[in-house]
Amino acid sequence: MHDPTAMLIELGAILLALGLLGRLAGRVGFSPIPLYLLAGLAFGQGGILPLTASEEFVATGAEIGVILLLLLLGLEYSASDLVTNLKTQYPSGAVDFLLNAVPGAVAALLLGWGPVAAVALAGVTWISSSGVIAKVLGDLGRLGNRETPVILGVLVIEDLAMAVYLPILTALLAGVSLAGGSLTLLISLGTVGAVLYVALRHGRVISRAVSSDNAEMLLLVVLGLTLLVAGVAQELQVSAAVGAFLVGIALSGEVAEGASNLLTPLRDLFAAVFFVFFGLSTDPTDIPPVLLPALALALVTSLTKVATGWYAARRAGIKPAGRWRAGGTLVARGEFSIVIAGLAVGTEPRIGPLATAYVLILVILGPLAARWTEPLGKRLTRGRTPPATRAVGRPAGEPGAPAAEPEVTAVSD
Repeated sequence: MHDPTAMLIELGAILLALGLLGRLAGRVGFSPIPLYLLAGLAFGQGGILPLTASEEFVATGAEIGVILLLLLLGLEYSASDLVTNLKTQYPSGAVDFLLNAVPGAVAALLLGWGPVAAVALAGVTWISSSGVIAKVLGDLGRLGNRETPVILGVLVIEDLAMAVYLPILTALLAGVSLAGGSLTLLISLGTVGAVLYVALRHGRVISRAVSSDNAEMLLLVVLGLTLLVAGVAQELQVSAAVGAFLVGIALSGEVAEGASNLLTPLRDLFAAVFFVFFGLSTDPTDIPPVLLPALALALVTSLTKVATGWYAARRAGIKPAGRWRAGGTLVARGEFSIVIAGLAVGTEPRIGPLATAYVLILVILGPLAARWTEPLGKRLTRGRTPPATRAVGRPAGEPGAPAAEPEVTAVSD
């Protein structure tokens, strides 16, 4: 067991450094996520000064950080909103899979890693980071934007797809047939379906049971329920993040608002710990040999994620600016990609460093893409709209009359 004094010193130093980095990022108007990751990389395995005494605490805090990120995101939407998004966004989910999973599979086959590694790397490149994206949306103040439900719909489809993908991948890595993993798959699907049913049918009952005028009691009940459901979901081969998100959508009204206000500071604290832990668990010396393939794959799948977001937002009738924001926001990869790579390392050890370098690139590029894709997209498309397009929807002789945005958007596209 580590010396408690050393653990307190390390934790204090970590939190103080996070606070200073966060203030620095705030002064320059930038998301602190890349700074958190680089700090973890500098003080992790093979870094400048490895931290060992606080390793277990930081690992646990990182898991809690992801759970709280998804819980707070779920509190923003009701169960009916989720079902509506799933019904309307499933074509976008299919496009997302084709555009972003195929490059990973092709890259693995070109590297000679075989079909099982191709399935694994396809998952690494397919799944966006719900944790990073949730933090970025909050940092940029976009939770109320029109394109945010579209982004959420794509993320939820991805997260729920993990309930099918992970058991299949595990069966393939273990060398068993798909039939051999069918029980695990049925349990996963049943768990997701049951939680969704309870959230839709009995969400108000759950909210009344959880509700309390005492802030302390509300905090304890909501946090305890979330961790319990996340743990059970993880045990049943469903992502803990999905379980936390479903708890969030099951709560509504004043309970959701009160819980959000109480848990936001905790989310920010543990989310920062999560990003630091991600960096701490990476050995910098493993990155240079795979940097070029990782950069190439990151570039290709960044463009395909932007295309995914553009397509999904366009289907929802979002204006071009919102389409660019949706596409840029989806670029980041993170926690699921690392989980998938970790499962596959035993079969193809080379996938570990490549996946780590790939995720580090995109988890740093993701916040930048979320912030700058819209202005860059406007600059690239400036001047391409014909003059006649701008006049669509304006009555003749009324140059000051407001044009109907849907018509202008449709013609300009």
